[in-house]
Amino acid sequence: MRSIGETARDSGLGVSALRFYDRAGVLVPAWVDPVSGYRWYAPEQLEEARLLAGLRRAGMPLADIRLVLASWAGTDSDLVRKLLTAHLRRLEQGLSDARREFSALRALLDQRENLMTSLRAATLRLTVAAPELAAALDTVRFAASTDPELPMLCGVLFDIEGESLHVVATDRYRMAVARAGVDGPDGYDGSRVQVIVPTPLADAMRALSHGEGPVRLSLDGDQVTLEAGDRQAAGRCLDHDFPDYRRLLPQAGDRRALVEVADFRRALKTGPARRDETGTHDLSVLRVEDDGTVALCGDGDDRADSRQGHVAVNRAFLLDALAAGGRDRLVLEVTSPTAPIAIRRPDDEGGFSVLMPVRLED
Repeated sequence: MRSIGETARDSGLGVSALRFYDRAGVLVPAWVDPVSGYRWYAPEQLEEARLLAGLRRAGMPLADIRLVLASWAGTDSDLVRKLLTAHLRRLEQGLSDARREFSALRALLDQRENLMTSLRAATLRLTVAAPELAAALDTVRFAASTDPELPMLCGVLFDIEGESLHVVATDRYRMAVARAGVDGPDGYDGSRVQVIVPTPLADAMRALSHGEGPVRLSLDGDQVTLEAGDRQAAGRCLDHDFPDYRRLLPQAGDRRALVEVADFRRALKTGPARRDETGTHDLSVLRVEDDGTVALCGDGDDRADSRQGHVAVNRAFLLDALAAGGRDRLVLEVTSPTAPIAIRRPDDEGGFSVLMPVRLED
């Protein structure tokens, strides 16, 4: 007999997925310990588990998978072949439909780009307190993308409006926002201006923002410059528009937990973790209890699924967000297992991070 952990490792299915397929009656273990509830699988079930993993990666509906597994051991393979052929036909049709929809969306984008007015700056001179700019860049830097396919995310957004500078970074899976105050010259009308500062230039700006006095931020067309005394960091902005991050800001979560950052980071590093579906990332499964504490759930906890209010996040991303929070205590906000988790500063609502949840099960 094979343990659930061995079966998960050798089949490509996660332990939580095997539990799900057991409850769904798709792949039921050969024996369940009546005392511990631990699942054991017969050697021949490994082939079925691998087959199941492949069919799910191909997106086959669960109802069809049931029939494939039920017919797999039989001598007549006609039903299995017909189900595979039908699913492949659906995938091809779906791809054709998606291409049509994407073509229509691209046409709409072309129209919008011709009509929309850019928020990029003409000429602007501002001063920012160096400690505020440094803290803001430290808060968001970890969330900047490195994906060359999405160059508009490979930088830090400087969003200036009125007396506020919001700096924002996102790689789709996480987003961080921070605020710093700015002083404009006489006659500055507070109009909103946005530029995307390439990540290397943002890092150079951070290196200059180590003193206590003000630094000068200049925008001139596609050029951005930060001056600190007789030193400066300058370069071209990215020639892209940043997504409207304001539409992605989280609502206040239903459950809030105030965590001691150092203790919570130790618990994450040494506590239970799961592997994601690709087997490349560790996930931490969290639950905010009624008393305002955060519980970490392991593979042995059968309650640890999305139906019980648990939420899974990339552990490395969560550790990065806690480190970037810049406080001994931070607030975790959870709304639902499918909604983003917010990590906020208890004394500064303007600086926070958002992490996308990871689906635990099918």
